[in-house]
Amino acid sequence: MTNKKLFIPGPTMVHPDVLAKMATPMIGHRTKEASELQRNISDKLRQLMFTSNRIVLSTSSGTGLMEGAIRSVTGKKAIVFAVGAFGKRWHELALLNGVDADLHLEEPGHPNFPETVDRYLKTGKYDTVTITHNETSTGIMNPIESISEIIQKYPEIVWMVDTVSSLGGVKIEIDRLGIDVCISSSQKALALPPGLALASVSEKAVERCKSVGQKGYYLDLGNLVKYVDEKDYQYTSTPSLSHMFAMDFQLDRILKEGIENRFIRHMEMAEYTINWASHHFDVFPMPGFESMTVTCIKNTRNISISELNNELGKKGMVISNGYGEHKDKTFRIAHMGELTLDDIVEVTDAIEDILKLK
Repeated sequence: MTNKKLFIPGPTMVHPDVLAKMATPMIGHRTKEASELQRNISDKLRQLMFTSNRIVLSTSSGTGLMEGAIRSVTGKKAIVFAVGAFGKRWHELALLNGVDADLHLEEPGHPNFPETVDRYLKTGKYDTVTITHNETSTGIMNPIESISEIIQKYPEIVWMVDTVSSLGGVKIEIDRLGIDVCISSSQKALALPPGLALASVSEKAVERCKSVGQKGYYLDLGNLVKYVDEKDYQYTSTPSLSHMFAMDFQLDRILKEGIENRFIRHMEMAEYTINWASHHFDVFPMPGFESMTVTCIKNTRNISISELNNELGKKGMVISNGYGEHKDKTFRIAHMGELTLDDIVEVTDAIEDILKLK
């Protein structure tokens, strides 16, 4: 296989030194060394997530923890706010697990607005809210700062945020925003191989889990927290230590780069891509709500995305088609993880050459 430079919204490219850490010799998963490894990861994630909350890890995709979380914390009813396919997934997971939930899907290209959140919460019907911070199917980044101000008016609400495609690329101050459960995973802006999910869990969310009662075993959020608390950073089942060795090392790399520097790098890549897309095509999200990790571009020139990717492949690169109903109507250029502004200039220049846009 020929390795291609990935400009897709996950999995993203992984640095060779990080990949090498996956080959670290095994240790017993019930040893003090394993507890120390898992504790170190949690301490570093707390820095990246701006939180003092508990951290839990799961050998699963982010969807695994999303499923476990919504059934673990919803006592009365959940309201799911969505701006694309992955936001809607919260609702699907709720219904499949017998959790009462409503769905609010915004108009295409629009974010979830704070006033809409307020309108639902005023009814008093809900005790759980889910938001997708960064929706890769539509390239929308939701305004969680202003949404936070609304949710903090309702102290009974447990607020869960999907940051799968933004954590590590965008500043998310969990404690200041009052996020109760913040879920992410390894394969996007954190630039690790797929297979490890993580979440921060507030004390309010822990208490809600206790009141709801255990819902399952492997992915039950309360059960994961209990093991971390009582078993010294152990987990219910055998974890992927290989992923953890790599994550521990990658978090050191992230901290060495500087958290703020990393956020600035992602912002610079996003601004360049958005401006480029606006000049040659059009951007799908409403202005001001564009993602900082993936740009969703309207296919205003009616190009063949598959043919474009075939030509990009000859140059050692790949972008992403639109997702679901947006396939061929949009295409996406991701700018997260290990990528730099030079990489973004390279891929956009290549697209210009292929499409003869110069």
